[in-house]
Amino acid sequence: MKFYKRYHGNDYFLIWIIYYKLIQQSKQPIMSQEEAVQKVAENVANLHLDEATGEMVSKSELKKRIKQRQVEAKKAAKKAAAQPKPESKKKKNTDLFADLDPSQYFEARSRQIQELRKTQSPNPYPHKFKVSISNPEFLKKYAYLQRGETLPNEKVAIAGRIHAKRESGSKLKFYVLHGDGVEVQLMSQLQDYNNEADYEKDHDLLKRGDIVGVEGYVGRTQPKKGGEGEISVFVSRIELLTPCLHMLPADHFGFKDQETRYRKRYLDLIMNKDARGRFIKRSQIIRFIRRFLDQREFIEVETPMMNVIAGGATAKPFVTHHNDLDMDMYMRIAPELFLKELVVGGMDRVYEIGRQFRNEGIDMTHNPEFTTCEFYQAYADVYDLMDMTELMFSEMVKEITGSYIIKYHPDPNNPEKEMELNFTRPWKRMNMIEELEKRFNVTFPAGDQLHTAETGEFLKKVLADNKMECPPPLTNARMLDKLVGELEDVCINPTFIFGHPQMMSPLAKYSRDTPGLCERFEVFVATKEICNAYTELNDPFDQRARFEEQARQKDQGDDEAQLVDETFCNALEYGLPPTGGWGCGIDRLAMFLTDSNTIREVLLFPTLKPDVLREEVEEKN
Repeated sequence: MKFYKRYHGNDYFLIWIIYYKLIQQSKQPIMSQEEAVQKVAENVANLHLDEATGEMVSKSELKKRIKQRQVEAKKAAKKAAAQPKPESKKKKNTDLFADLDPSQYFEARSRQIQELRKTQSPNPYPHKFKVSISNPEFLKKYAYLQRGETLPNEKVAIAGRIHAKRESGSKLKFYVLHGDGVEVQLMSQLQDYNNEADYEKDHDLLKRGDIVGVEGYVGRTQPKKGGEGEISVFVSRIELLTPCLHMLPADHFGFKDQETRYRKRYLDLIMNKDARGRFIKRSQIIRFIRRFLDQREFIEVETPMMNVIAGGATAKPFVTHHNDLDMDMYMRIAPELFLKELVVGGMDRVYEIGRQFRNEGIDMTHNPEFTTCEFYQAYADVYDLMDMTELMFSEMVKEITGSYIIKYHPDPNNPEKEMELNFTRPWKRMNMIEELEKRFNVTFPAGDQLHTAETGEFLKKVLADNKMECPPPLTNARMLDKLVGELEDVCINPTFIFGHPQMMSPLAKYSRDTPGLCERFEVFVATKEICNAYTELNDPFDQRARFEEQARQKDQGDDEAQLVDETFCNALEYGLPPTGGWGCGIDRLAMFLTDSNTIREVLLFPTLKPDVLREEVEEKN
């Protein structure tokens, strides 16, 4: 017991560890308790005090610890003698806009730009930035550059809108710049910047959506992960030209809501590359038609948008009021009568590309204002225009799309439904009355009887037998047009439908072969009309009788029927040469060539209900 009293705490625990190890290592039988205690006492007597820790350790362990401490003391002395290094400054998060919602972003950015407007350092809306090369030309000119190749002496100045901004450390920043329909990468290194002191300040000001001007030299990057690298401008100076106050939609989610895209077409064009492509194709269509007609010595003209009488087509007009004359006037529904008056005056080949206005329904293929091309050629007839139409449209499709065959998806609710439209010449030609007789298995009255009351009863029976409804008023022309819709629905590839009754075409010349019919054709593609043409009526007596028949239809309730245009009748009395007239809808052509299933996609600013009215309708529903 005296032994145990001499040792306590950690010492007591250490004794038993030593005792246990001695038992494990010994090959001799287990010694007695007295022997074990004596052995332990001998080992404890050989332990030495570690003054640094207060522990009892062996002599060898103590030497090891002393040596280690001497080495650490030398290192500490050396470090203390060395020149102290300045502490590296941590990069502050200077983008105070990163976590804001769109409303907060607008308010914060507006305050920032308002402050710059006051201080003018820098001016957020400078007057001018001199661009040395367009963005598409820049990419084309330097496409030959190899990976990692730079041209430090080749200076350029370009401009565009920032669509992406990212940093790789505090001394390297990348931007993606959109302009003229292409993307250009900017690479801004501190070492290349004109004024290193302004580097951070200039870049911190720039946000996604801003329009900037950039100066620098040309090169192709050398990505660490491989690849060809991007043709880039290595920035020496970047200037804010116009700030974007609103937060752009995120690239990941995009800007896809149709209604919002139509209302904010400017944002649609900023965010969606395909939107720009559609309107470029639309412009190409107009340029092709203009070039096609100019090469054939047609003269482009402009005719009035407001008329005393809404003539030239069968449609309901918009009414406006002329204050100075104190009279109602009509927005034009077609330029036809004015153009034919020019032919009377000796301008044998004229055309006009312009807007028409019809106060009718809005759907996937109709908009109240739309664009047409109409031309009139003296000494031509409907058969000349058929050949001309085939040539114009087929070559237009080939030039713009690269093929005579295009794919079209007509159903927005079924994207997998696909039509193949083949514009290769020659096109199918379909006689209206003959095809209607085959379709409904009936025999129509003679052409010169199609306007009679008996024919009206016949048409009502055909509609009833086939469970078809025609909205009132039930004029012969409207009922027949309803039946013709069944023929239109089978026209997928371009198809001519010809042989219209005179009552449906008050401005077309009578057929030289079949009394009661006229020389007219319509072209249908994917069940939609894109073109209408006829041999023009130049007999003033016949024309006046046709107008009077239209007036009777108007009295029956057809508000789309035409009125008698005395000015035009008077012009015909001076003599209109035999003439072919032609018109097409630019918007529908654009729909097919851009694979758009609604006319709103090819109109920059389609007619829409104001937001307030739309919200009221949604609340009622």
